[in-house]
Amino acid sequence: MALVTCLATGLAACQQLPPLGERTPSTALSPAEARSTRLGTAVAAELATHPDFTGIDPLSNPLEAFASRVALVRSAQRTLDVQYYIWRNDLTGTLLLEELREAADRGVRVRLLLDDNGIPSSLDATLAALNGHPYVEVRLFNPFATRKPKSIGFLTEFSRLNRRMHNKSLTADGAATILGGRNIGDEYFGATDGVVFADLDVLAIGPAATDVAHDFDRYWASASSFPASQILPYVAPDALATLDRAALAARNDPGAADYLEALRKTTDVRRLLDGTLPLEWAKTQLVSDDPAKALGTAPQETLILSQLHEIVGDPHRELDLVSPYFVPGEVGTKYFTQLAAEGVTVRVLTNSLEATDVAAVHSGYARRRVALLEGGVELFELRRAAGASTETGKGPFGSSGSSLHAKTFAVDAERVFVGSVNFDPRSAKLNTELGLVIESPTLAGQIEQAFWTRVPELAYQAHLDTNGKLYWTRLADGTVVRYGTEPNTKWNQRLGVWFFSILPIEWLL
Repeated sequence: MALVTCLATGLAACQQLPPLGERTPSTALSPAEARSTRLGTAVAAELATHPDFTGIDPLSNPLEAFASRVALVRSAQRTLDVQYYIWRNDLTGTLLLEELREAADRGVRVRLLLDDNGIPSSLDATLAALNGHPYVEVRLFNPFATRKPKSIGFLTEFSRLNRRMHNKSLTADGAATILGGRNIGDEYFGATDGVVFADLDVLAIGPAATDVAHDFDRYWASASSFPASQILPYVAPDALATLDRAALAARNDPGAADYLEALRKTTDVRRLLDGTLPLEWAKTQLVSDDPAKALGTAPQETLILSQLHEIVGDPHRELDLVSPYFVPGEVGTKYFTQLAAEGVTVRVLTNSLEATDVAAVHSGYARRRVALLEGGVELFELRRAAGASTETGKGPFGSSGSSLHAKTFAVDAERVFVGSVNFDPRSAKLNTELGLVIESPTLAGQIEQAFWTRVPELAYQAHLDTNGKLYWTRLADGTVVRYGTEPNTKWNQRLGVWFFSILPIEWLL
């Protein structure tokens, strides 16, 4: 017992973060400063024509989403503010880090804020080297004191480390931003094989870009954002040569061919700069958690779901919701079924069991499925992408490689939300989130139309028979195919979901 106590005490001592100390203050460009940049000048005339409106360009194509990020980085003249939950050490992750480094070499101030749970330890040396660049500052949100393996931290500081920064945005010169559901990694920019809603970002100019830039400042200065120099081991100044070699290898990798080809095409950002990009002009409101949520100290009214309800209100006609991880819980189930009882059409698209990468989260949905259907909610479960493996990356806590990753909803075919929020307890109570409410019948109508047309072709629909038993249907060449169990799954997968569903873990999902 004494040995166990000693080990536990020693482990806890190893896990202590250093004092936050003094940090170099910095802020986003003012609107006047943003207007003086190349980006600001390029969009000034259109913004003047649409005062108080945001220009929106949806980025649903994954290769365009990658290329637009690169083009936005390359267009920056003064500042880049970059905030992500996951940054992979893979082809796209390496190429984008090199683009940030090259921007810094041009004299652009780069602020890179990454959630420490979403970056592999293999990136530590690269991030430390970038942080040594005179024009780059890297901060880690809610960091782990022990670097290898990070998971040790959960043994002694689970309550703190279980709260993560799920926000995703990239803002150039305070004038244009890309935000939405995508992290940085090959799976977020891969081919979708025609799967609708695989992921969704928007490129935005105007008030939304200004709001995102100022929201970044709030997170950058928060008590959970630690300078990389306090957390990561020191590396020599010439260590950036390793990133150069990795980027060269990435460009020569056959797997990078599609990404490089996308960069050679005219991206939406280039069209924005030359004035030929058609934009949807709309009123927008940014919703973002107080970063103190990561410390468990944010007031309830500052949390994102409270903000969304205040801004969006309750639907009167229809609610079309897309969430890869949909865990409504008791409260959410009651809310959705009450809407349906009031005559509101409520349609939900989430991952099917065959497509999900997180079996535990699917169990949180599955345990509420019958109650939702009994209450009149329509449930669609996206099938696995054509040609995708049914085994790779599957596991109880996933790999983020599922078919569906977009997080969006449309209300009454008038308003759209695009952002990082999953409709689960984790987004509601634990992780910080970011998104944009867009007053656009055009964009909302596109989501509504997809539910009427493409979703039935690409998803299973869950039903209850007259005895209250679940079954699923899908359309195949105009014929309805029926399944008595979760389609294209094995008995052990279904057993695993059942096992997770009886555990008291819904609040963690």
